[in-house]
Amino acid sequence: MAARDLARDDPEAEFALLVPATPIGKLLVWEEGETVEVARRHAELAKARLERHGLRVAATRTGDQDPTAAIADEMHAGHEYDAIVISTLPAGMSKWLGMDVLSRVRRNFPRHKVIHVEAKAATGAEAST
Repeated sequence: MAARDLARDDPEAEFALLVPATPIGKLLVWEEGETVEVARRHAELAKARLERHGLRVAATRTGDQDPTAAIADEMHAGHEYDAIVISTLPAGMSKWLGMDVLSRVRRNFPRHKVIHVEAKAATGAEAST
């Protein structure tokens, strides 16, 4: 787990989880409130999973449906981060890789280390990343 490796390198490391509020793809019509609530639940589940592995999660937030815009909003809100970790589905399954999110974030935040973590398998709602 990349986050665990980062925490091992820096035992004081804290993580902030940002989950873009991606519209729920199975519905013909989606409600923004429902989408944000789904993203909030995913953030809390991910927080619990990271904490079970001994990692310190300082915050969970939801953001814009475009992951690049969500990261930009977070960075411009004045939060200080040493690195940006982007977790995606494997190549061929990931919409984010197709959107070139990694290159866009690296270009927009050149002073930050951008770490890509690729999920092993897709499950349920993770299929949108």
